[in-house]
Amino acid sequence: MTASLSPAFLCSLLLLGPSLGGSSLTASLLFGQDEAAAKKTEDDKTPATAIAPVTTEHTVTIAGAEVAYTATAGTLPLVGEDEQPDPDAQVFYVAYTVKPKEGETRPLTFCFNGGPGSSSVWLHMGMLGPKIVPIPDDASFPAPPYGLEDNAHSLLDKTDLVFIDPVGTGYSRAARDDDKASRQSEFSGYEKDLNSVGEFIHRYVTENGRWGSPKFLLGESYGTLRAAGLAGQLMDRYNMALNGIVFVSSVLDFATLLEDSNNDLPYVLFLPTLATTAHYHGELSEEWQNQNVQAVYDAAKQFALGEYATALLKGVRPESPEGRAIAKRIAELTGLSEEFVVDSNLRVGMQRFGKELLRDENRTVGRFDSRYTAPAREAAGDRGDFDASGAALFAPFTSALYRHLRENLKVERGTPYEILTGKVHPWDYEDFTNAYVRSDDTLAEALVMNPALHLFFAMGHYDLATPPAAAEYTLNRLTLTGNVEDRVTAKFYPGGHMMYVHEPSLDQLRKDLVAFYANALEK
Repeated sequence: MTASLSPAFLCSLLLLGPSLGGSSLTASLLFGQDEAAAKKTEDDKTPATAIAPVTTEHTVTIAGAEVAYTATAGTLPLVGEDEQPDPDAQVFYVAYTVKPKEGETRPLTFCFNGGPGSSSVWLHMGMLGPKIVPIPDDASFPAPPYGLEDNAHSLLDKTDLVFIDPVGTGYSRAARDDDKASRQSEFSGYEKDLNSVGEFIHRYVTENGRWGSPKFLLGESYGTLRAAGLAGQLMDRYNMALNGIVFVSSVLDFATLLEDSNNDLPYVLFLPTLATTAHYHGELSEEWQNQNVQAVYDAAKQFALGEYATALLKGVRPESPEGRAIAKRIAELTGLSEEFVVDSNLRVGMQRFGKELLRDENRTVGRFDSRYTAPAREAAGDRGDFDASGAALFAPFTSALYRHLRENLKVERGTPYEILTGKVHPWDYEDFTNAYVRSDDTLAEALVMNPALHLFFAMGHYDLATPPAAAEYTLNRLTLTGNVEDRVTAKFYPGGHMMYVHEPSLDQLRKDLVAFYANALEK
């Protein structure tokens, strides 16, 4: 764990877990065993308590029409297969429902973010819920105190929404043993997480009489890995078929993100986003700056998947004529110098790029939204001190969530709502020992087994956490067999990992999702 990488930066709604499941590398890459332990607070020493659901009535104007809705916030107990009287955990959720019109059956969408260790605050207060935190479109840092306003782009007019905080995040807590030891480890892992979130979904659907409703999942980042896994888990365990899954900034195969001495794939798949980032910051030649961002992305992807991937596969030496030609092209597309690319052995990782691109201005670009920049504490080094986009967004989202819970949802609780936490770690990837973590195979099988299942992929051009080319690479493998292409939609947006903090992207994302839901529900 280097001093320059904070836990929030490494987790930052996303995953960044190790490629090799079952490895102690999980904790060391994300938080470090000692650092994760140090983050435990006095709140951890108290037993998890239920939060009795609170129901309130509201209205919001969405797409020009007033929508009356009911909000329910509280915990639902997980009791396991044997229905023990003492819950294994309490899972906090916020549900927004609209009374259906006569003869109407409202869809139900379960929403969650990633981490592992992230609550659902980002999708809840940034994209989908009836209240939203306003963020400047120009990627400038908002100033406190932060706002809270109605969300005219919410999907609540089209689907009921249930925001889930996995165990250990938000107000969700694992039970305690007799010696007060935490039972969090029972929920901290790929399969464990699928089981607990799957149990929550099953219990919510059953107890609220929603088996007759069309069902959707909507996940972001590691939440997309979870959503793909749930497509199989819900069917295998509960015979619950889904109508659709929305993947926001997806990662379904860690091999696409985690570069290593034996894995050059991420260098190839990140390159198009290095190019779009350089384009955004005006670091390319006039010829390229005059192109739109999609044209820059397409050109960089064509080169990356062609000449560049071939050169890496061949082991081309950087100083050779062929290597120099590759370096020159990378430099042209990314705004870096040819010598820097050569010195990097033709392999410029996301961290190194983020530090180098604006080094002459002593600024570092953000990781999950590369539109954001922040001053560097020192010009030297090959990585930033912190994620500029995280620094800009974490506080506004936290403030909005606390205000909304207390002022509107009437949830009055003094203990911390775990926005983004390391307390869920170490995360168990035992099923992937000596293999990259992935859930794309599960999703591919679900697509073939369930002809009604539709998928939507939302990708941000400035996402240096889960780059679009990685999602496209995985998506292309999903659709190799089964003739499922007509049930898969992929869209680009001029934003980052959380493209919805850019209102023009949020507006277009809503329009695209309205069309997606209509298509998925068409009989």
